[in-house]
Amino acid sequence: MEYFFYHHEASTIESTLPQILEKCIIKNWRALIKTRVDHLVELDDFLWTFKADSFLPHGRDDQPRVQHHPIVLSSSAKTADSFQVVFLLAGSDIKKLNGVERCIVFIDGRSERSINYERSRWRKLKAEGEKLNYYQQNPIGEWIKKV
Repeated sequence: MEYFFYHHEASTIESTLPQILEKCIIKNWRALIKTRVDHLVELDDFLWTFKADSFLPHGRDDQPRVQHHPIVLSSSAKTADSFQVVFLLAGSDIKKLNGVERCIVFIDGRSERSINYERSRWRKLKAEGEKLNYYQQNPIGEWIKKV
């Protein structure tokens, strides 16, 4: 498995997330998005309406037939067994990532708390020998690979 950290500076997480999710759909990858419970409804609504002419098909893990959705939103998932990609938002975590190909971590560059938490996660994963990638936005919003 490979970790991808995206440190947002010029744009918001909400502007980046749909772009990566669209790529997951094209590759037929199932994606799990783990976030705080207070962010779940807002994120759910956003993915249905982020573009006037399209949406991202998804469901929440607290609703029926979630196994049929290519994108699943959760605030409580403990494992990610049937997903190729896991997104960790707002400092969320999942203990078991068996079978996952990519874990994508978003860092809110406007939040010291987010930056510090994800730095700690990075150090822990690095000490465990995980494969890590780190991208940071420049002032005009381009992604620069730092590691």
